[in-house]
Amino acid sequence: MITNVIVVFSTVLIGAVLFIPRVANNPLWRATITPLASIIGSGFLILGPILNQAYGGYAPLIMAALCLVAFLFGAAIRFNIMSATVARNDRVIINLENLSSWVLAFAYIISVAYYLNLFGAFGVRLVSQGNETSGRLLTSGIFILILVVGWTRWFSALERMEQVSVNLKLAIIAGLIIGLALFAGERALDNQLIFNFAQEQGWAALTLAFGLIVTVQGFETSRYLGQEYDAPTRIFSMRFAQYFSSLIYVTYIVLIAYLFRPDEFSLNETAIIDMMAVVAPVLPFLLIIAALSAQFSAAVADTGGSGGLIAELTKGRIKTHQAYALLVFTGLVLTWSVNIFEIVSYASRAFALYYGLQSAIAVQYSFKSGALPRAVGFGFLAMLGFIIAIFGTPVEA
Repeated sequence: MITNVIVVFSTVLIGAVLFIPRVANNPLWRATITPLASIIGSGFLILGPILNQAYGGYAPLIMAALCLVAFLFGAAIRFNIMSATVARNDRVIINLENLSSWVLAFAYIISVAYYLNLFGAFGVRLVSQGNETSGRLLTSGIFILILVVGWTRWFSALERMEQVSVNLKLAIIAGLIIGLALFAGERALDNQLIFNFAQEQGWAALTLAFGLIVTVQGFETSRYLGQEYDAPTRIFSMRFAQYFSSLIYVTYIVLIAYLFRPDEFSLNETAIIDMMAVVAPVLPFLLIIAALSAQFSAAVADTGGSGGLIAELTKGRIKTHQAYALLVFTGLVLTWSVNIFEIVSYASRAFALYYGLQSAIAVQYSFKSGALPRAVGFGFLAMLGFIIAIFGTPVEA
């Protein structure tokens, strides 16, 4: 009972702080909200069970490695933001930018399917244990809703939900981590912490990690806020969002890795709900609320981003609302043909390709400025992005 009270109190308190006007309207915080919301989203809900099941006691190391790789890719994009203000009109860079924009638009399409399939899975848990068909039906209904809204020009009304959704999600995540810390402390005092051996090893373990890159994706959104913020603000927002999200992710995985044995839960997209019910009975309900708000707002954001990119890249030949129709069609096909872990892998590989291309752009900028060692480093990052895009594999539930 006391854990429930502390979790709820912490969630309400942190939520109240985030909604204070001086915090909510702070320009640097507002610039950080967008990448932070994208990074700490769906990944937070599925990473704990996946890493615990696959890597056991080594899960925190894998989480730290994912955050490090994401930060390095972020460094390439931050370098591009800075360089774009002084170096333009390079044909190689222009072509790579166009290609990476197409890849990003495609990655957004897959990520929307990822978000909404999680929405469907968590949504049906509100009324029952749920099943795959029910989740897919709910996901399909939300896809149709987004299409209708996109075609009737009401999309901006949905986009205004983003900050409310982000603050709610961050408050619930804070409550979750505090609840986990209390539970882990009790287990430690009773000498009940456990160390699971990794079930994935060698090349299989590496390619599985490749397929999870999308769970720490989202920092790149800072690059596309140029109409609202200057380059230094966007660079700061991305770096701070990555530092903050990495701290949250690693803390979360450290707390969860030594509390549960793999045979104590069934690995599926909503496994975190069953795991957290042991920690505090109130947490499953809070997590479902966080999941529904986070997945819907993230799906709306990426739908808008994809539609806008496609319209821009085709110079208006494909209208924004037509791009929404393409996205919804693709999402429905993915929803009814593959499982969510396969969608996660596809999204990871698409974003890895985008990061590889952005790293290649950083190589070109480095050559233009005469920074050969930096060009070599970004070259290795580009190769890593392409390798992840080729070899990333999905979780086997």
